Amino acid sequence: MSIEVKNITKNFGQIRVLDDINLRIDSGELVALLGPSGCGKTTLLRIIAGLETADHGSVYLEDDDATLSGARERQVGFVFQHYALFRHMSVFENVAFGLRVKPRNERPSEEKIRDKAHELLDMVQLKFLKDRFPSQLSGGQRQRIALARALAIEPRVLLLDEPFGALDAKVRKELRKWLRKLHDELHVTSVFVTHDQEEALEVSDTVVLMNRGKLEQVGTPEQVYDHPATPFAYGFLGNVNRFEGALTAGKFRIGDILLEHSTPELSRDQASVVAFARPADLDIVTAQSRQEGIPATIDRILSFGQTSKIELTSSVALTDTGKASEYEVQWPRNRVEDAALKEGMSVKLIPTALRVFGR
Repeated sequence: MSIEVKNITKNFGQIRVLDDINLRIDSGELVALLGPSGCGKTTLLRIIAGLETADHGSVYLEDDDATLSGARERQVGFVFQHYALFRHMSVFENVAFGLRVKPRNERPSEEKIRDKAHELLDMVQLKFLKDRFPSQLSGGQRQRIALARALAIEPRVLLLDEPFGALDAKVRKELRKWLRKLHDELHVTSVFVTHDQEEALEVSDTVVLMNRGKLEQVGTPEQVYDHPATPFAYGFLGNVNRFEGALTAGKFRIGDILLEHSTPELSRDQASVVAFARPADLDIVTAQSRQEGIPATIDRILSFGQTSKIELTSSVALTDTGKASEYEVQWPRNRVEDAALKEGMSVKLIPTALRVFGR
């Protein structure tokens, strides 16, 4: 079941939450709507579900106009962040609920309802809890039951609103793997909302990055991470170091320092640009080196396992408030030891991959 939204606009009072959104999701895809709080991702999900009405635009399911159809008619399964399980019902009855409330002419027999509920409980690996109540389950178990209940009606589309947002980090990681495996088995067109970059990149086929009611970038996890299309995309996805400067004679200039960059399409001089480098794309050399680089001071070295995180500040590169800029470098732990880096040491920062954006 493909999904297409065309020219979707939504206002809440004077606030424009969605601004002319156009997006197509192919049948069988698992898509992440990713972005900061307030960017419009949950509102877009609810409009697709039929739980919210757009001020302008259309929603198509399998190329059929569903704009005026209600949630029931769209045959959408919806999983909420806080589970929304019925506390007075057992696990089994929660899963069977969607089948029991179908119109009489569509409702399966009691035997088929029972078989379907058991099948789904088997699928989410919780059949042994069928007689328990939601209050007797862990957060991860409740979320799996909520997903089984949504799948019971055999939805054409599965929509999940921050499905793992209320869970601790370890359980979230386990359920991410489980959801990806389940999707590969069922191939139901699925859309989930998240503000967790790692979650979106690990689980989805396609990432839809949103900001202030607009689409910033749409692509595979590899495309949006390795080739961010906008400064916001670069800054939002993963840890990043930000530099403000100018383009002079084909090089990035910060103060009186000239640095090589990896954005050949920007060649003409510009007085104000912004550049980004990920922590693994910064090299550190001693301050006595003749190489051109940004003078900085090592503030902290944090080593965990095989990786070290090096935090630095530079009084040459100042922020808008006049404070020294902060940077982060990620190196293998043995490299830090071999270089004999110490806190308080004066060094130079040299970007090995610097992406520049005009303003």
